Amino acid sequence: MLTLTHIVGIASILVSLLLLISLTLPNLHPDNEKLSAYECGFDPLGNARLPFSLRFFLVAILFLLFDLEIALILPYPLSLAQGTSVFFNFWMVTLLIIVLTLGLMYEWLKGGLEWSE
Repeated sequence: MLTLTHIVGIASILVSLLLLISLTLPNLHPDNEKLSAYECGFDPLGNARLPFSLRFFLVAILFLLFDLEIALILPYPLSLAQGTSVFFNFWMVTLLIIVLTLGLMYEWLKGGLEWSE
């Protein structure tokens, strides 16, 4: 059986090992390309007023929307295992999925998901 001192010892050894590996593996002589700032694929040395596509924001909003949906649905199996208000949880998850599906259908029919400009 592992005691607290064993766990702390194993964690300390693992941290030390990973620290030594991270200090020895990287390239210690990076070039100018690696030293430049990276800003979401935009050239940091060019004009700051360049227009860019709004597709990036569309994908980001859709990701956040469905990530939120997963975060709200994730506790559902746990509540089923505990047996707390299964009926209420089922209808809340069903309503959430219906609302998100209707929103997705609305965006799809209005052309909000089209990649052409």
